[in-house]
Amino acid sequence: MSRLPLHNRKALVTGASRGIGAAIARHLAASGARVAVHFGSAEDDARAVCDSLAGEGHTTLRANLEDSDSAADLPHRAAEALGGLDIVVNNAGIFVPHDTTAGEDAWRETWDRTIAVNLTAPAVILKSAVEHLERAGGGHIVNITSRGAFRGEPEAPAYGAAKAGLNSLTQSLALKLAPLKIHAVAVAPGWVQTDMTEEFLAGSGGQAIRSQSPLNRTATVDEIAEVVEMAVCGRADALTGAVIDVNCASYFR
Repeated sequence: MSRLPLHNRKALVTGASRGIGAAIARHLAASGARVAVHFGSAEDDARAVCDSLAGEGHTTLRANLEDSDSAADLPHRAAEALGGLDIVVNNAGIFVPHDTTAGEDAWRETWDRTIAVNLTAPAVILKSAVEHLERAGGGHIVNITSRGAFRGEPEAPAYGAAKAGLNSLTQSLALKLAPLKIHAVAVAPGWVQTDMTEEFLAGSGGQAIRSQSPLNRTATVDEIAEVVEMAVCGRADALTGAVIDVNCASYFR
């Protein structure tokens, strides 16, 4: 019997209690990986995702990604729980609207929080994860970014800036870590159908969003997860350093 593509691989997926992260966890587990399902506060949701995963040996891990020490410790805890670590998917993120009309204190607070979760946390997670990936003989990193890194986010500039930084971090690590057989890819979705976007996409603004694409649709969480699975399976390692657009041709660089 042939093994599943990710047989005996150990994966940490941040922000995996819902949406894209939950779909990624399910796809990786279905392909044979053991998965650490990270969550910030939604413990019941994370446990439900964990219980739904195919296979055995999965776990849930709480960490506040606004706290860089908590973020840095997460890969060590995942490696301990899973018996190693060779896949890291930085999916967790926040989108907080703010613009230059906000007061100075509000602007700084939103900026600092958004950068902490969307850029600093992935950076310190990856710094901590490298020793485990190297010990495993190599591995794969996927950072979930956004088309907003290229088109700008005028209503949430901190989000756009953080995702642009995460694209650059991905490319830097692809170069730096290649000798260790560690591969790094960024996946940049546009609008995605999730429980968080369902109400908006069903409302008056939904058609305007869908019409941005020549397909007149948005992506699904499973489509994002399929791309992530491809990037970590070891069969497409020439992708390292790539930023993969998954946005139904709604934006071209």
